[in-house]
Amino acid sequence: MSHSQSSACLIHASRLPCTPRTLKHDVLTTTMLHCGSRIAKLFRSPVTPPFNFPRRLLIKFEFSSLFQAKGLNTSDEESDEFLPWLERKARTKISSMLWIGKSAYGRSLFASENIRTGDCILKVPYSVEITPDNLLPKIRAILSDKIGTVSKLAIILLVERKMGQSSGWAPYICCLPQHGEIHSTIFWSEYELNMICQSSVYQETVNQKAKIEKDFAAVVPALQQFPDLESITLQDFMCAYFSVTSRAWESTKGLSLIPFTDFMNHDGGSKSIVLFDDDKMFSEVIADRNYAPGEEVLINYGKFPNAMLLLDFGFTLPYNIHDQVQIQLSIPHDDNLREMKLELLQHLTPKIKDAVGFNCPDDTFIIKEVRSPRGKGKGLPQALRAFARLLCCNSSQELSDLALEAAQIDGRLARRPLKGSRREFKAHKMLSSHITQLMQKYDTAIKSLPLNSPSMSNTFTLRRQMAHDLLTGELRVLKSASMWLNNYCAALKSTSNCWSQWKNRI
Repeated sequence: MSHSQSSACLIHASRLPCTPRTLKHDVLTTTMLHCGSRIAKLFRSPVTPPFNFPRRLLIKFEFSSLFQAKGLNTSDEESDEFLPWLERKARTKISSMLWIGKSAYGRSLFASENIRTGDCILKVPYSVEITPDNLLPKIRAILSDKIGTVSKLAIILLVERKMGQSSGWAPYICCLPQHGEIHSTIFWSEYELNMICQSSVYQETVNQKAKIEKDFAAVVPALQQFPDLESITLQDFMCAYFSVTSRAWESTKGLSLIPFTDFMNHDGGSKSIVLFDDDKMFSEVIADRNYAPGEEVLINYGKFPNAMLLLDFGFTLPYNIHDQVQIQLSIPHDDNLREMKLELLQHLTPKIKDAVGFNCPDDTFIIKEVRSPRGKGKGLPQALRAFARLLCCNSSQELSDLALEAAQIDGRLARRPLKGSRREFKAHKMLSSHITQLMQKYDTAIKSLPLNSPSMSNTFTLRRQMAHDLLTGELRVLKSASMWLNNYCAALKSTSNCWSQWKNRI
């Protein structure tokens, strides 16, 4: 799937009759279409770190793209019969405006005629979407109740692939990527993974592989009951699992794979998304702009950092405006106030879990790029700055004052600047020093990447570039945070100096 970089936004569209040249975004209509979302996991880190006492917020199901789309639109002879096959299976017309071709990113959809903003460019009935209901009854009957939806869909793909040309889904199964075509980090070698060990995505990859292995172990007993399926390997399951998590859409009716629609590539600036009409039982896509014949037609997946794109989709952006960095701070063991600080956190901070259920350390924070080096520091979490203020407290009275202040306002600890610019300066200078150390580690990791050489395989060359995109993007985020902190500390120091000069004059 291809991807292009720009800002993205999800739209909620209500429905008008799907006729040509009909704009589908009239909010006054009464029948609502549900917005589908890509099922790729939310970034498995605490999105709202500790100190945020209201309920924790979650990142939306949105992600960005790979590279600016190239103008390549060669015919895909292998897929020439795909749409006619799908329409026969659906017993209805799915699209007369699109054809399947190949771009720089593989199979893609192109305009076969002039398309205008508001056109309904495809409609896929629920009857030809793959859902857990497609699981063979004899397999479903012996599966544990603990088997999740993703694993069930992966089993369906594996079963259909084993059936070969006798499968009713054979044309679709043949279009799914094979092991050598997937670049998610769960398929990287240990040597390749070591290139990104500085990034949190390294550990996220380890966690994800462990989860897939656990899910596979849970389905093996059922697969072994069928001679044709007992030869399925962990690698087979991982490929099928990846196909589901990278291609499926989630709506009010659950999780589903939508043939033909999932050939559409991503443009972060597009407002077109997959919409679901539960009343008429079809999913559809509405064009958000005009397309000329032969032009690739794109939709919006959403916004995600390179770390998630690499893990869940197997691609990165050379410049991803949604990049973010996971960092950790901790209370030193030799801090005389360590127990009091930990107790304060325990009583005032809710237990944090990440988006897939793993417990996250209470000292983990997400930094996004700080756009304005002299602004309010948007992108640098208030919770991170609050943690730094807590760490710099030197007496039990200072900690008690923080707790009292939190109780008197909104319950959030150390969200206001510390009294006295010197203490506030110390807290943020400590934070700046920590980020500077991280920047040095990232810089070393980037310089340690293997140099490109003719002896490298194409796969390794591509993955090295992905590692470079990931690390340089996260370093850019750290640099933006460092610049803001340095400016903030300079302003505090200036204020402190002015105050001292005024006192000396008195």
